[in-house]
Amino acid sequence: MEDAIRVAKVVNGRRIDAIINRLGEHTPDPKLIQGYTDEYLELLETMDKADVAGSISVKPTQLGLSADPALYRKNLSQILEKADHQRRFTWVDMESSAYTEPTLQVYKELVESYSRFGVCVQANLKRTDADLKGLLSREGKVRLTKGAYSESDQLAFKKKQAINENYLSLLKLLFEQGTWFGVATHDEKMILEAEAMSKDRKVSFEFEMLKGIRDDLKEKLVGEGYRVSSYIPYGPEWFNYSKRRLRERKRTIFLLARSITG
Repeated sequence: MEDAIRVAKVVNGRRIDAIINRLGEHTPDPKLIQGYTDEYLELLETMDKADVAGSISVKPTQLGLSADPALYRKNLSQILEKADHQRRFTWVDMESSAYTEPTLQVYKELVESYSRFGVCVQANLKRTDADLKGLLSREGKVRLTKGAYSESDQLAFKKKQAINENYLSLLKLLFEQGTWFGVATHDEKMILEAEAMSKDRKVSFEFEMLKGIRDDLKEKLVGEGYRVSSYIPYGPEWFNYSKRRLRERKRTIFLLARSITG
């Protein structure tokens, strides 16, 4: 946590917000689930004391979704209460497709009670167009990613071109109907498209990228007046997270190694 806070202060010094995530997922053990929940509460306290500009991002299965959806809702609500008291935003990461429906369901149940609350959606999933329209009808706040989990042909687009086309379609929908959203990608073509769309419709959004990846582009966007956040994960459960990032984009190997070594 100390390292994450230190890095967050560094990116803040570059006029970039932080999105801090404690790594960990698929936890059935009630003690571990409570431990993750307590750590997020501690993280919020630490961010407040260190005057970190930014938000937190949680994974549903680390807070109990794979064990008991009611437990997840309870733990998430506790975190949201504390974050809201600090006027700090909370993101919910999206995991594999097995958890998409319950993740979105709990989000819809809680979003009217918390204004600083958003959820991630993945452009590689075929269901996301309908999901996004449902979220926007409730004024939901969304982080749009391409998706990093391995999914079946029935559930997901597999070809890069199809994923990019769906990403652009969803991005257009966000600019037409969204009130606050995150454009989460390192793909410069997608970023250029977002910049072009933002000139036609003035809405609140930010660009979001992983720690240590495309730092040059982050600073360029900040210089152009865009809001930018850096996603900063920490914790010993780094292997599965790194494996997904590498699967998502093979040339991320060098960039990921650089981010890990600082």
